[in-house]
Amino acid sequence: MVHSSLQTIRDEHTALAAMLHALGKMIDRGPGDEPERYFDVMRATLFYIDEFPERKHHPKESQLLFPQIARRNSECHAVLERLEKDHAGSERAIRELQHLLLAWELVGDSRRQAFEQAARKYLELYQSHMQLEDTVILPLAEQVLDEADWLLLDAAFASNCDPLTGKYPRDPMYDRLFTRIVMSRASS
Repeated sequence: MVHSSLQTIRDEHTALAAMLHALGKMIDRGPGDEPERYFDVMRATLFYIDEFPERKHHPKESQLLFPQIARRNSECHAVLERLEKDHAGSERAIRELQHLLLAWELVGDSRRQAFEQAARKYLELYQSHMQLEDTVILPLAEQVLDEADWLLLDAAFASNCDPLTGKYPRDPMYDRLFTRIVMSRASS
């Protein structure tokens, strides 16, 4: 049986992986002859990562999924500690990227390299993080969690509704943001 919370996590990972891939491609291409559009889309993309994965996805993993797994399997503590450290670091890192991008936009090309290096490091770490969750933690959860655990997780993750997964209607509050991101990805 596939639990809805696991499917939500996997869907969100898929959407985020696509977003990170697009971000990497944008960094590779650079602003070209449309710097205003480039910075607009980059800001929207970084805001999305901060707004959804960092504020909705990670806290539920950290506060619900990871502790439940830790209670049921004592051999996974090192992996869970690494993932927790990643969560704490990625929240700081995305805000730092937002700052570095703004510095590049406002101060100029002297700040470009700092942004690009930090962004590439962030992408690498985030992809490694998701792979560890997908290949170790989620399969372990399927093995060790009981029905009461799944009821709690399914209820908690049901409220995530990340529109970039393609499963939920777009929230009017974020419509402009997602239009920017999706349109830029479509033209990539």
